[in-house]
Amino acid sequence: MELLFLGTGAGIPSKQRNVSSLALIMPEYKGDTWLFDCGEATQHQILEHPVRLGKVSRIFITHLHGDHIYGLPGVLGSRSFQGAEMPLTVYGPKGLRSFIEVAMQTSCTYLRYPLTIHEVEAGDTFKEGPFMVTVGKLDHGIPCFGYRLQEDEQPGALDIEKLKAESIPPGPHYQEIKQGKTVTLPDGRVINGQDYIHPPKPGRILAILGDTRPTPSAEALAQHADVLVHESTYGAGQEELATAHHHSTCVQAATVAKNANAKALILTHISSRFMEEDHAQLLKEAQTVFTAVQIAHDGFRYQL
Repeated sequence: MELLFLGTGAGIPSKQRNVSSLALIMPEYKGDTWLFDCGEATQHQILEHPVRLGKVSRIFITHLHGDHIYGLPGVLGSRSFQGAEMPLTVYGPKGLRSFIEVAMQTSCTYLRYPLTIHEVEAGDTFKEGPFMVTVGKLDHGIPCFGYRLQEDEQPGALDIEKLKAESIPPGPHYQEIKQGKTVTLPDGRVINGQDYIHPPKPGRILAILGDTRPTPSAEALAQHADVLVHESTYGAGQEELATAHHHSTCVQAATVAKNANAKALILTHISSRFMEEDHAQLLKEAQTVFTAVQIAHDGFRYQL
């Protein structure tokens, strides 16, 4: 499972960073891919990276500011032009439906695949694929949400050492043992497969947040997350600016990660005021609070 950052800039595109978009690519689930936000030129970014529109089954929009949605009509249209017929579901705040429908109708764009639009509200929870998705309201001046993805518990692996210790040789019966079935071995012994399986593994947790000031709901979404993706529009010492514009500093994002006991933090939505040479300082500022932090750039990949 991999996060691929397609756009990591704030507000407007720059030569270094496109505006917001993030892909979650899941090879372990037949390559299913989910997009989070879809700023202008997202489909151009997709052309440069291993994302296939036909594999995109769900798109989650955090809020309706242009740098997060202006690329959506193009992505929807191109997905159809490329021949995709698999259904697509789009989630986002109230108003998303009218935005999509007007764009499609005005441009006379016909989609050959079924499109479902869900306008979400804070507190919504729903099962999508291998995840339970929780929607939380953020603080950004307009309706804005974060998404918590909690993966299903994973089956435990076969206890190979125990099998060897009891002289149970490999064979087709291993598959039945792994399924927890009662198995009759070639030598006549009858065993309970459940006795040879390690305990289930907890599923992974991702918290992907839209633009926000610091808010308790961000910490709730990020509780014990394996990775938290949080905006970092401003640097340390710019708290007044961040508050005035409904954003966060790198230190505030790190504080959310620390308070939530997250395992890792990725900073994105970086203002164009920060050049590449400034990134080390932003990282240093964040690490005064939370050490397991990285700053994303366009094309940045993070494996879980």
